[in-house]
Parts: sequence; C-alpha cells; structure tokens
Amino acid sequence: MAKEKIKIEDRVWDAASKEILSKAENDCIDTCFTRSDAQGVQCKFGSSGVCCRICHMGPCKITPKASRGICGADADTIVARNFLREVSAGTAAHSDHGRHLVLRLKKVAEGKGGDYHIKDEEALYRTADMYNINCDDRTNEEIAIDLANLFLEEFMLQEDQLKTLRLAPLNQQNIWKQHNIKPLGVDRMVVESLHRTHIGVDHDYKNLLKSAFKTSLADGWGGSRIAMMVSDILFGTPVPVKSTANLGVLSETCPNIVVHGHEPELSEMLAIAVNDPEIIKYAKAAGVEGVNLSGICCTANEILMRHGIPVAGNFLQQELALVTGAIEMMLIDVQCCMPSLPEVAAAYHTEIVSTAEMAQTIGATYFKFDEENALESAKVIIKKAIDNFKNRDQAKVAIPSAKKPMIAGFSVQAIKHMLGGTFRSTFRPLNDAIIANRIKGVVGIVGCNNPKSKVDSYINILTRELVKKNVLILKTGCAAISSGKEGLLTPEAALEIAGDGLKEVCEAVGIPPVLHMGSCVDNSRILEAATEVVLEGGLGDDLSQLPAVGIAPEWMSEKAVAIGCYFVASGIDVILGQPFNIAGSDNVTRFLNEEAKELFGGAFHYEPDPIEAAKKTLTILDEARNNLGINKKVERKLFDMKDRREM
Repeated sequence: MAKEKIKIEDRVWDAASKEILSKAENDCIDTCFTRSDAQGVQCKFGSSGVCCRICHMGPCKITPKASRGICGADADTIVARNFLREVSAGTAAHSDHGRHLVLRLKKVAEGKGGDYHIKDEEALYRTADMYNINCDDRTNEEIAIDLANLFLEEFMLQEDQLKTLRLAPLNQQNIWKQHNIKPLGVDRMVVESLHRTHIGVDHDYKNLLKSAFKTSLADGWGGSRIAMMVSDILFGTPVPVKSTANLGVLSETCPNIVVHGHEPELSEMLAIAVNDPEIIKYAKAAGVEGVNLSGICCTANEILMRHGIPVAGNFLQQELALVTGAIEMMLIDVQCCMPSLPEVAAAYHTEIVSTAEMAQTIGATYFKFDEENALESAKVIIKKAIDNFKNRDQAKVAIPSAKKPMIAGFSVQAIKHMLGGTFRSTFRPLNDAIIANRIKGVVGIVGCNNPKSKVDSYINILTRELVKKNVLILKTGCAAISSGKEGLLTPEAALEIAGDGLKEVCEAVGIPPVLHMGSCVDNSRILEAATEVVLEGGLGDDLSQLPAVGIAPEWMSEKAVAIGCYFVASGIDVILGQPFNIAGSDNVTRFLNEEAKELFGGAFHYEPDPIEAAKKTLTILDEARNNLGINKKVERKLFDMKDRREM
C-alpha cells in the first residue's frame, strides 16, 4: 500500500525546490520523493535492526516467537553487528577518500604530479610540525614525501596505534586508552570489524559496540583528518570567501556544468580550467560568453570554500537540478550520487558523466580522467559541455530565481586569524566569550537530507532557534548548504536573528553566526576547533567538558553513523533527528544512549522535533557550563594597561 500523497510544501523547505518539484510532477519525472512514496510502509525488522543476512542459513528475523536466529544469535548480537557494519562502511568511505589524496600528495612529492602542486606551503610546514618532521634546509618535496609515507602508514599500521590520535587533547587520549578503543591502522580496523561480524565470531553486543567506536575513531581522527590536511596542502587552506547558494545560480545564457560527489581532484581542475583563455575562446566560438560552474553536495563545498564557486544545492536537490532543464553536464564521482540521475537526465538534454572507475552508473558516460594531464583533461570535459549547449530545449528550461549570498571557508586557521589577527592568531577571544556567557556554547550541525522529513526544515528551524539563544554554530556538508540557501551564512544574519551576546561577538569579529567549515569529510575540522578551545585553556582539559554538542538533523548515510560515533567517542553528545536502526535491542539502545556517556563523556540522543532538540541542546550546554562553574553572567570590565600586561 503506497503512502498518502504529500503536498509539495510539506516535502521541501526552500522556494527553488518547491518550484522545481512542481515542474518534476508536470514533466512526469520520477524523483526520490515519489520513490519514497512508492515504498509504502518500510520494513519494521530492518528499521529495528533485527534482520540478519550475514549467513545463508537465513535471513533471520527476531520476533517474540523466534527470539534467536538459526545460529543462536539474539537481538542484541544482531543489532550490534548491523550497527558495527554501518560504522565500518562509513569509515571506509571517508578514509578511502583520504587515501586517494595521500597518494596524490606522494606523486606530487616525487615530481609525478602533473598539473597538481603543493599550493599551501604554510599548511605543509604546519602539518609536518604536528608529526615532528624536520623542515630545516629541506625542499617542499622532501618534506611532502616524508609526510605522505607517514600518512600511508596510518592506513596500513598493524600493531601500532594511529599517530594522528596524538593531535587530540592528552586527557582524551587517556580516556581512549583506558577503554581500549585507540585504533590501529585504518585498513586493519575496517577489516577487523567486518571479521568480528562474520557468523560465529563476536557475539557480545558491548564488545561489538566498543569496536564500532574504535573503528569510528580511525575515521574521525585518522582518515578524515588526513584527508582534510592533505587537501589543504594540495589545494589551499580555506579562507572566508563570498558566493551564492541555491538553484538560482544556474545560468540561462551559458552552459551549466554541475559537479557532484566528494572527490576534489577533478573539480579543482575544472575550477581553474573554466577561466582558461582557451576555454573562453572555445565558448565564444560556440556563441556564449563562458561556462557556469556550480556544485551539488560535498564536491560543491570543496570548490566553494577554495574558489567561491556557487552551490546549486544539497543532496536531495541533485535530481531537481536536472529538472530545471538547464544543465549541460553533471559530473559525478563517489558517494551520494543517485543511480537515478541518468534516468532523470534522459528527459532533458543533460549528459551525466561518471569520472570514478570504482563508481560506475548505468546510463552515464564514463570519462577516464587523465590525472597526469589533469588540466587538459578538464578542458576536454568542459568543451563537451559547451558542445551540448546547442541541444538545450528552451521550452523545457525553468531556472528558479531563488538564491542567497553566503560566506564560506572558515577553516580553523581562518577562525584563529579573525579572532586574533596576523601576529596573534588565537582562540582566546572565543574562550573568553564562552566563559563570560556571551556565547552559551558551540554546536556542530552536520549531515545530509532525508525524504523522511521535510527537506531542510529541521536544520533551519533548529539553527535559528540556537542562534537566538547565543549558540555559535559550526556546519559542514549538506547541512551547511541548507543554511546557505536560508541566508544564514552572512554576518548580517547575526544582526537579524542572533541573541545579544552572540550578535556582539559576530559584529566585533565580522563573522556569521553560522560558520561554514567545509564538506562532510571536514567534520574533523570541528574536532580540530574543539581541541583548540581545550588547548587555549579555561574550559576543561578534554572535549567532554566543553559546552559543545553535535547534531545530525536529517542524516541518512553510513558515513553519518561513523561520524556520530567518533564525536561521541571524543566526548561530545550527539543529537539525532533520525533514529539509528537499533530499536530491536534495549541493551544496544541503552549502551549508545546512556552507558557511552559513562565511558567517553558523550552519548546519543534521539529527538525528532527541532524545537525540542534545541531545548535538549541548551540543557546539555548548561550542564557543561555548571560543571565548569561558568554558568553565570560575568560583569563587563574595562581593562587598563596593567590588566592587559597581567593577561
């Protein structure tokens, strides 16, 4: 039985998506929303986590009459095994992204990088210093090869623990050691976790869940953190940059190329190539002024924060972007790219081009990206898009006008610079603002969109509610794009909606109340920022003591499960807008939602209502402030020179 038809205004939040979803219905285009309706009532065994397909004696499902699977596994074991497998897949996805970038850095260091170079020397030296790599009297390439080899070891370590864990506060490392969840090499953790979940291996739900936290740390403090650092070295550390968000960024008069996925290597070259004189000349010969490049999802965030390239939309707008009829080419690589894209594109003139050998899509054109001649390869694909412009059917084109200005690219280094200036980059002003109760705390809002709820609604309601209450928001991924489309990523937003304390800080520093920190792999930047706050002093000696919360309002992927786990394992409470598939086991639910707090200082909370989630967030922040003894209004004091010298 199909679900009752949902009104368009109840499906999506922003005006552009409403307009194009209506066009999709008129054009008889099947989208994720109509397919969600067609699914009807979803499987209760799957959503409870009690369906086991690990061996072929089954599948088995746990019911009151059949409390154990054929092998004897009970609900606790089955739910915990399924959960660990999700964490392992999520860790593999983000960490494999990191590995590709490390291999690119190694080629650059060996002089085989082609058009890729070390773009940010400061990032190279900063990262080398973190790992005690000598930089004196050495070339950038010599430093980079040592760093690349060290990072490759982080994936392959068999007996030693990740060196990148040392970037966490010392007390945090001691907590991990105490509970035996300090991970070994990333690859070993993923393989070991899959082995644990094979039939006849690990049946202790607590042991399985501890392994989930251990594996997730190999992602957050391993693969993802490495990906972030290497991206900064190769493509530049992000700094605040102006841009625009939503489907209104598409051009009516120029060929539109939309990049979608997660790998930044090709998109980086496209961002350079669209302004190349050869491409401009080719476009003019075709009768257009140039090429309009924009992005969807996390590839969008990568080129946004380094080049200011506009963002066309987030995860659940990928099909809607095609329905505008104005896209000549959509380039897809890995993660979050729907297999339905070629089917939607077939109704228009759009060509879907897959650029990742490991991520083939039926109906898409596979383009083998020549990494050794990356710029030329990018030009080839751009010219194909220009050639396709003549096939655009103007009768099918409808580009919404909705778009908003935004500022993105708040790396930790950029935040420190804005707070302290060139010669005294520091987090001190932020710590002081938190201690003085002008900022109640810091909240990371991350994750995707999910058709189970009104797209962007939870994210935007929650964000506005917290900003009103003087909470500074850090965002990544599709959640950050949601705020971009809502107009919350500008300094003016602080003047319009922020509480008095946060408004004062934002106005003084010149920052938005919501800071765009990058793609979903850049969640590690949020952990880096939290670590800087701890190291600055005055707010505890590990992340669990900070007035900080992580929230995943509309998450949907296995990556999000891994991200949530490494935040909790790092001592930060995480609120979920969508529940995990664990309801079939009271013991697993209790461990993740309660007992994890006793072990690591953080736990999971499920709250489907954004207003209630805001209240829960404020309660957690107040508890942390009470424990630190700072939950009180501090009198403002005008410092004289003597006071400043004492500081």
